[in-house]
Amino acid sequence: MANMKVEEKRAQKTKMSGALMLIEALKAENVEVIFGYPGGAVLPIYDKLYSSGVFHVLTRHEQGAIHAAEGYARISGKPGVVIATSGPGATNIVTGLTDAMIDSLPLVVFTGQVASNVIGSDAFQEADVVGITMPITKHNYQVRDIQELPKIIKEAFHIATTGRPGPVLIDIPKDMTTMEGEFDYEQEIHLPGYQPTIHPNHLQIRKLVEAVSQAKKPVILAGAGVLHANASKELQQYAEQQHIPVIHTLLGLGGFPADHPLFLGMAGMHGTYTANMALYECDLLINIGARFDDRVTGNLKYFAPNATVAHIDIDPAEIGKNVPTKIPIVSDAKEALKELIHQEGKPADTTAWLAQLNEWKKQFPLYYKNDVQTIKPQKLIEMIYEFTNGEAIITTDVGQHQMWAAQYYKFNKPHRWVTSGGLGTMGFGLPAAIGAQLADKNATVISIVGDGGFQMTLQELSVIRELNLPIKVIIVNNQSLGMVRQWQEIFYEKRYSHSLIPNQPDFVKLAEAYNMKGFRAKTEAEACEILKQAFSLDEPVLLDFHVTADENVYPMVAPGKGLHEMVGVKPCDESLQ
Repeated sequence: MANMKVEEKRAQKTKMSGALMLIEALKAENVEVIFGYPGGAVLPIYDKLYSSGVFHVLTRHEQGAIHAAEGYARISGKPGVVIATSGPGATNIVTGLTDAMIDSLPLVVFTGQVASNVIGSDAFQEADVVGITMPITKHNYQVRDIQELPKIIKEAFHIATTGRPGPVLIDIPKDMTTMEGEFDYEQEIHLPGYQPTIHPNHLQIRKLVEAVSQAKKPVILAGAGVLHANASKELQQYAEQQHIPVIHTLLGLGGFPADHPLFLGMAGMHGTYTANMALYECDLLINIGARFDDRVTGNLKYFAPNATVAHIDIDPAEIGKNVPTKIPIVSDAKEALKELIHQEGKPADTTAWLAQLNEWKKQFPLYYKNDVQTIKPQKLIEMIYEFTNGEAIITTDVGQHQMWAAQYYKFNKPHRWVTSGGLGTMGFGLPAAIGAQLADKNATVISIVGDGGFQMTLQELSVIRELNLPIKVIIVNNQSLGMVRQWQEIFYEKRYSHSLIPNQPDFVKLAEAYNMKGFRAKTEAEACEILKQAFSLDEPVLLDFHVTADENVYPMVAPGKGLHEMVGVKPCDESLQ
């Protein structure tokens, strides 16, 4: 009787090609958009896409596709989906995979592969994609049996979006897309070797509650894990309940309101004086969803030298990896915070500590010397913040403009900041804005990029124009690779070896070539005027701001120095804004 039921169930299953299985699986996963670029090995997939009704964005380079998927994942919280062909198509997404891996972004990436019978023969457009991507993906697969394809896709979405998010790659030989099999997407996912810990250990929570009650100088370091867990509300509630100040990592910005009295700013190499000194002076450091990256800690010898360290992270591999941890808590950030709030522990007596921090805030704010005859990049970011009331989604490339955006655009809401943190990928900002805009169609999306990084992926302007996405592209143009130039000025006796770019294209004409409006400004008054024009238009606009070329990002912690050894810090009475 049981065998008869099994046979009946098999008879009810639909037989279809591997390409159609993939499309049906994406529909079952409620995928809203695919970013991709066709080629020979994925033509059967694209043929089935033709009449599938699934929205596909044809980027102008595979790197653009995967960065767009990252932007989509970062804002929506859903997995970004990418399709690339075999060989060079697959290798062109390696940077994006690495970027998503280190920044914990959920992606499901499909790469074409040569037919199974010629794998290993150096066939046309063959590359060992599984071997290449093994260290830079959360998991990867190569399909060898058509009947395994639905199960593999379902597992991929599960792995990408649970635990610590990350990219999962599925390499599909071309014959697997044309071969037919039974499509079964109802099977349960059970991976004995992959069971992420979501809920915190009660005894460890009690240890942290006790540590907080005894602390005099506690501080919370909140990373992107708070955002991935959608725990911003719980973070604020806990900080207010326990009277603990909050510091953000670069990727954590927006997880705690920047205008909140308990917020101290961003920590690290270009963090605020108050945030860095709080980490140096604290006696209890509560890390929630951050990696203790070297750009945050500075020289580990001087990092939080007097602190008891508690670390809440969903990835146990991160706890104790860089900084010795006395109170490890493996958990989803939201679940841990909910439990801490529920404990209603005795708050720390932080009156004197908060007074000291507030004094540092007043005495050592971020500063720059303004000049209305030019455009100071810091002032430009402040103007963008004012024009958007702090409500915009900001994407960036990597470098000086990225740090100025992090310092001077006050993120009061979560999921408004999209940047490449761990890998530091130039060319990230523009395509990431495409994904961000598609994730939140009603949002104002601004891509703040440098003149160097912009030229790595500027071809994606074509996609922005084609889809009529009202993205505002802000080029912070200092005619150089700004952060490289800054390091050469400070550490290499101003030997500017191949970091200056005096021969730039006319970016306004470039915008016009893509049938977009373009504006240029060289003074603060001009900047104000073109920003006003741009934000009045419900269409894509490119703005080229010629900023002060020799401006540097401060404060700065030099390599090998502790967070307390910042340069470029000035008392308030010396700060001119």
